[in-house]
Amino acid sequence: MKGYFAKSLIFIIVLSTGIVTGSFLALSRGVPRVEEIKEYRPATGTRVYADDDTLIGEFKVEKGIHVPISKVPEHLIRAVVAVEDAKFWLHEGVDYVAIIRALVRDIQAGRIKEGASTITQQLAKVVFLSPERTIVRKLKEATLAFRLENNLTKEEILELYLNKIYFGHGAYGVEMAARAHFGKPVSELVLSESALLAGLIKAPSRYTPYSNLTKAKERQLTVLKRMNAEGYITEAQVESTFEEPLYLTSAKYERDKPGYFLEHIRKYLEDRYGVEMIYKGGLKVHTSLNKKVQAAASEAMKQGLQKLDKRQGFRGPIGHKDIDVEKELQSLEDYKKVVIKKGDILTATVLRVSPESAMVKARGVTGLLYALDAKWARKLIDDKGNEIKRFKTLRLDQVLKPGDIIRVLVKETSTKETVFSLDQDPLAQGALVALEPATGYIRAIVGGYDFNKSEFNRAVSARRQAGSVFKPITYAAALDHGFTPASIVIDEPLLYESEEYGDWEPENYDEKYHGATRLREALQHSRNVATVKLLEELGVSNVIPFARSLGIQGPFPRNLTLGLGSLSITPLEITSAFSVFATGGIRMEPIVVKYILDSDGSVLESNRPHGDRAINAETAYLATSMLEDVVKKGTGWRAKALKRPVAGKTGTTNEYRDAWFVGYTTDLTTGVWVGFDSIQTLGKAETGSKAAAPIWVSFMQKALKEVTPYRSRNNQGEETEFEVPEGIVTAIIDPLTGLLATKESEKMVEFFKEGTVPTVYADALYRDILQRNKEELRAYRKKDKKKNKN
Repeated sequence: MKGYFAKSLIFIIVLSTGIVTGSFLALSRGVPRVEEIKEYRPATGTRVYADDDTLIGEFKVEKGIHVPISKVPEHLIRAVVAVEDAKFWLHEGVDYVAIIRALVRDIQAGRIKEGASTITQQLAKVVFLSPERTIVRKLKEATLAFRLENNLTKEEILELYLNKIYFGHGAYGVEMAARAHFGKPVSELVLSESALLAGLIKAPSRYTPYSNLTKAKERQLTVLKRMNAEGYITEAQVESTFEEPLYLTSAKYERDKPGYFLEHIRKYLEDRYGVEMIYKGGLKVHTSLNKKVQAAASEAMKQGLQKLDKRQGFRGPIGHKDIDVEKELQSLEDYKKVVIKKGDILTATVLRVSPESAMVKARGVTGLLYALDAKWARKLIDDKGNEIKRFKTLRLDQVLKPGDIIRVLVKETSTKETVFSLDQDPLAQGALVALEPATGYIRAIVGGYDFNKSEFNRAVSARRQAGSVFKPITYAAALDHGFTPASIVIDEPLLYESEEYGDWEPENYDEKYHGATRLREALQHSRNVATVKLLEELGVSNVIPFARSLGIQGPFPRNLTLGLGSLSITPLEITSAFSVFATGGIRMEPIVVKYILDSDGSVLESNRPHGDRAINAETAYLATSMLEDVVKKGTGWRAKALKRPVAGKTGTTNEYRDAWFVGYTTDLTTGVWVGFDSIQTLGKAETGSKAAAPIWVSFMQKALKEVTPYRSRNNQGEETEFEVPEGIVTAIIDPLTGLLATKESEKMVEFFKEGTVPTVYADALYRDILQRNKEELRAYRKKDKKKNKN
């Protein structure tokens, strides 16, 4: 009997040993070895620099900005330890008491509910293991935690943890979190800020102060009380720290980055060097971006689209929730000092509403929204821009009710009561490209309203119908083929018949005909009929190769609609093409990357300004001269605000689906496009002059102060005109006929290429014929016209 029990005992011991050993080996699979842990180094990605050699972004597998633990304030370290792992300095990677407590609750819940992870275990999960919540993964986590504790100091573990943990809003690690929430490096944080950040680790989306300040403050208080319980701070410090104001940044961290520019760089590198090199090659990419110019571009686009959106109308609240007003107001009593900044755009809850005003709460701050600051909402529309209702006089209770979630702009904070104005996020998109004509350096790229909501880069990838912004290409091609700015075309009714496509009758925007029209005048006022007649005489076959010489890729429609911009182009294409006029006919290759260094500092790529002659200097200058008149006297009049020599052209496509303005000075060429991704109308009269040109002007007013001057001032410090090349002469002509002026005719000075000046004088009979023809055509009306909005 004794032998039987002895054998049974041995069998049980062997079996148990096998089970334990097998379990250990099974858990060890997929868990990094000690050597891997010691040798672990994050892959060195690619660092991207602006033209002043300052860092603007990184491409790497692991996100965040690494800081040594010596740069992390002691109060932040204590806050994190107190709330996440109070026994961190004592345990060996696993808190057994916490695990037993968590297991009991998990069994009661029937699922993995409570984590009970120490800081070391959290680090193991974040850096080395997958995030799934299973018993096996938790055991592997514990196994790796032991290895980490046995091979790294507590300080090394904490440094890794603080640099890897996620804090929400795209912020990985304490350095990025400090910049994202408070606009400062982690070393400058104060206790109240450290407590708020420490509280985010458990659930960043739930406790973010940007979405729910009440929960964020409650969580901050929890952290402060835990710090007190651990003896790190006194009760008096808990109370005083909780009362301190929170100076949150008005824009989240990721929004400060030139996202569209960086995405363009990333694709550039991927095409040339591959994904592996981008994220593990340690490249240093020096670009042409000017940070101040880029910031001006982003701000101009944002403000321009916001104004356009308000002209379209109010789409209503973005959401609704049932609220207890008294409870909402009571929740503010403990922290009235929370700071918000003038100009911030926030999500708010409507608490009370009357015809004249509404009480709203945003980021824990209550304030008033007056009907005067929401008058643009008199027009209610759906998401497609269709009008639902229009109020003659706006009463706020007609469009808002308690519990509505809306977007507001902080209008005033200096008075006793915070004042908000009604806002909404635009649905329309836009794009802006700015490059230096002399070098081809791309100084700014904006590919949409918000990169975080849409990464599609419309500046370089969206092919949209050009509309009238293509007309200068047609006119310049004509100047290259014997026409002059004084050449005459007759603006009169046209009909092109086609059994396949139906009849086509090009018409002017003003639905009038203007008779004899000089090319300068036709471009100045963007006349459609004159442009089509010019293209018919010139020939589509002469315009297409000319456009290609300017860098426009096509494909091109091989019919007369080309003259009205029926082709599709990208903003970068058309902006680069206009730059050829600015440089006197030299096409500079657009440059976004100046040079690239590999991990050893060797030059992988270097791109210096390089250009080839695309068109002759005389043609380029005449085109510029005509485009200057578009600004001085025509549809580009808004650009006169720069108070310096400017050439440019508006563009508007059918049904106001696309709005363009492309223009240049001697220093900078900029193209702006505005439209919907869904190719719907921007709204009645939303032309290039109204929707795109204001963005262009706003940007250029700031950007021109930052770019390196290029032939921009003479010796007296005055803005110079565009350079007149040799081979250009002037003559006094009669503006009605385009011929040489007589004593009886009106007079104007016109530019010509040598050898193309008219040799005939405008006699009275010819003038009378053209004048009568003009008057007859101006009086002409065609029934049931349909506008061709070009």
